[in-house]
Amino acid sequence: MNRRKAIFGLMILCSVALPGVNYAQTPPTVNKSKKEVIMTTEKNKARDEARIRQQIDNFVKAFRTKDLNLMMSLYAPGFVAFDIVPPLQDVGTDTYRNVWEKVFVFFQNPIDFETRDLTIATGTDVAFSHQLLRLQTTMANGQKVDRWERLTFCFRKIDGIWLIAHEHVSVPADLGSGRAILDLQP
Repeated sequence: MNRRKAIFGLMILCSVALPGVNYAQTPPTVNKSKKEVIMTTEKNKARDEARIRQQIDNFVKAFRTKDLNLMMSLYAPGFVAFDIVPPLQDVGTDTYRNVWEKVFVFFQNPIDFETRDLTIATGTDVAFSHQLLRLQTTMANGQKVDRWERLTFCFRKIDGIWLIAHEHVSVPADLGSGRAILDLQP
């Protein structure tokens, strides 16, 4: 019987509100930790986005200056490219190094870029970006190039560094003629 009274008394004590405690409100320590988590997440996202922007800037710099070593330092192991030139895909950084060597010979200096509409979405260890880019240069045969292309990067964070795991470069095509449309502008 004493045990029943003790349990009954404990149930009543647990159901009585203590004066000065607002039970509708989450305790301040929980709010603070949630706020800290949100702020930390926002800081991490901003930091990751800034690092990805720096990698994109390095890509543009490497292309403009034909810096093969800088360009190749941006790519992750297992990299895959869907480039504007054949084949349908390039797999691996060694294969893509050969592509960049040919590209750098194909274009004369100066190589100028204009980028527009850069969008970056970041996750914990994967991110992607897409943008429009205007390429202005002269080919080795003297032909002028002035066209807009679409560029998408998929990044992986490896050992704290955002590296390009996938690159997709394209131009629109006329489905009727099967030809690339190179004179579109944003």
